[in-house]
Amino acid sequence: MKLVHSPAELRELVAEWRRDRLKVSMVPTMGNLHAGHYSLVRGARERGDRVVASVFVNPTQFGPNEDFARYPRTLEADAQGLAAQDCDVLFAPAVETVYPFGTEAATRVEVVGVTETLEGVFRPGHFAGVATVVLRLLNLVQPDVALFGRKDYQQLLTIRRLVTDLCLPIEIVAAPTMREANGLAMSSRNQYLSADERDRAAQIYRTLQHMRDGVLRGDALEAIEAAAVFELDAAGFRTDYAAVRQATDLSSALPGQCKGLVALIATRLGSTRLIDNLAIDG
Repeated sequence: MKLVHSPAELRELVAEWRRDRLKVSMVPTMGNLHAGHYSLVRGARERGDRVVASVFVNPTQFGPNEDFARYPRTLEADAQGLAAQDCDVLFAPAVETVYPFGTEAATRVEVVGVTETLEGVFRPGHFAGVATVVLRLLNLVQPDVALFGRKDYQQLLTIRRLVTDLCLPIEIVAAPTMREANGLAMSSRNQYLSADERDRAAQIYRTLQHMRDGVLRGDALEAIEAAAVFELDAAGFRTDYAAVRQATDLSSALPGQCKGLVALIATRLGSTRLIDNLAIDG
């Protein structure tokens, strides 16, 4: 596996693959890789002849009071893990490479329609940062297919909308959420949790399951969401939202609807903010 920092070197490699008519898959990440990331790499290998994984901690998607400074940077360990997963290239650009005019003067991308609700309310500007960096990374690599996990569901919808709206010839593949044995969705932020908090964090997935069961029973959506918040807060969480929405665009679910929905939670345990979701297909 090659570790590449320069766009010129990356493009030379990709151009060589193109000349050989090889299909290129990409897995964009912020590093500190875990089993969930590696499952994406394996999926990318199944869908392409060459695999590029990027590691870039993107400053523009972090708010002023969020954890950009302490977000773990583990490039050496990430490189070892990716090599073990048969990744071809690890692209690890500097901030100056991704944002040549600086982050404050950078051209930004706003994706409307799926970004104003839920995370968009609690993390203003977050999805502009996500869309901006994803577009830049996709332009640098120019893959045929890119894989993203379903855990960041609103992010996944945002990226799909971005690619469709800007006519990018890239297939976006959604990979299933990888979970710990207790149901906790795998995340780099899980390492901020103490052992006790990691055990308690399993409540998030249980609450999502209760929300799904309530929908399938035909319970009122307002009651389902209120019960979920109560359940989490009673377990020591501080909940931003627990919502049932249309899976396609996060618009409001209809009374009595039990298919094509998704339950989503964002909550805090101690100083760590965790998100998760669960499809509701009836």
